[in-house]
Formats: sequence, C-alpha cells, structure tokens
Amino acid sequence: MKDWFDSLNQRERQFVLGGAVIVAISLIYGLAWAPFDKQYKELEANIVRLERAIVDLRSIRVILKSGNSSGSVLAPQNQQSPIIIVDQTLRSRGLDRYRKRSQPSGSNGIRVEFENVAFDELVIWLGDLVEQHAMHVQNGSFSVGVQATPGRINASLTLERVL
Repeated sequence: MKDWFDSLNQRERQFVLGGAVIVAISLIYGLAWAPFDKQYKELEANIVRLERAIVDLRSIRVILKSGNSSGSVLAPQNQQSPIIIVDQTLRSRGLDRYRKRSQPSGSNGIRVEFENVAFDELVIWLGDLVEQHAMHVQNGSFSVGVQATPGRINASLTLERVL
C-alpha cells in the first residue's frame, strides 16, 4: 500500500489524505461522539420528567399534610376561562406542541384536538384538569396517528368545567 501511495502524484496524495481525514473524523463522530450526545439528551429529558414528578409529589405531600384523609382531592373553584386553564396546563406539561387546535364550547367548555400526542401524558394531563380545575371530559375520540408510533395518538376532546 505504501508503494501505491508513493506512486501517486502530489495532488492525488493530498486528495487521498484529505479523504482519509474526513473518514477518520466521520468514524470518530459516528462511533464516539453521537452515542454520548444521544445519551446526554436522553438524560436531560429524564431530568425534566423527574422534576415534574417531584413537583407533583410535593403537591400530594401538601394535600396529605393538610389532613385530607378521605383520599379525594377537592378541586378549587377557579374563575379563569377554560381556554386559559387548558393553555396554561398544556404548557406546564409540555403538551402544547401537540395541540392542533382548541376552541371554546359554551361558557364552561372547550374542544381541544391533539396530533401525535403521547397517550400516557394526555391521561396524566386530564387527571390534573380534574383534580386542580374540576374539568371533566364530556366527549372524546381517539385514533392512531399517521406515523403510527407506539403510544402516540390523535385525540379530540370536549372538556367542561363542573360548577
């Protein structure tokens, strides 16, 4: 191989060396850097999810310390409109990027459509609405998304606040 390399003229040697450097950099990136970067991003996402869980657990601890031993959580009477409540809670859960549209439905209701949303996260969000804002699902439909990713759905929900 050394004889072959020595037989090349100067421009060909530079071209081969440049290609070898590019291949070496690509291998280093693909075999070393990319897996570490992917793992770092996954760890960041886990940290965000755990921080949300800690916030949820703190609110449960406050409820337990307050002496509400019946196990039920009383929803506060909130005077905000349903569209504001839905917007704020979606943002706090990070689900606002999956919302396709939302529109008011009567004085105490809202219709919200989601696209490619994680089913588990959607159910947790709905639980938050029930516990914290006394909003319940009055009507809903679910379908498999276009991408058919496991655990992801399209949803159309009509929510109403219980007064």
